Amino acid sequence: MNIKPIRNGDDLANALARMEQLWGAPMDSPAGDELEILAVLIEKYEEQHQPLPASDPIDAIKFRMDQQGLVPRDLEPFIGSSGRVSEVLNRKRKLSLAMIKRLHDGLRIPYESLLADAA
Repeated sequence: MNIKPIRNGDDLANALARMEQLWGAPMDSPAGDELEILAVLIEKYEEQHQPLPASDPIDAIKFRMDQQGLVPRDLEPFIGSSGRVSEVLNRKRKLSLAMIKRLHDGLRIPYESLLADAA
């Protein structure tokens, strides 16, 4: 095992290539240990150098609706009347801070997702 830090794109490419070679290695084997360490190093590098953009608030709401089998009517306690829910889902009305708090508290949608376009 010859592990070293990932400091640039070339190091990342080499780590990914090595990871591909080790893929499927049994856990608790030297190759499995190397694979696990590489995965952590790659994840850390990508978090620092290639962060994912925050998701769109409406996409986050629709994703949660899909996950929980909700229909727009189910959002009324969090957003307001059916007309207001429709306006929000169709991007004709922005979420208010009160709506964001209720969506977070009631549907456990992360604040980071709901506030993504508030900047």
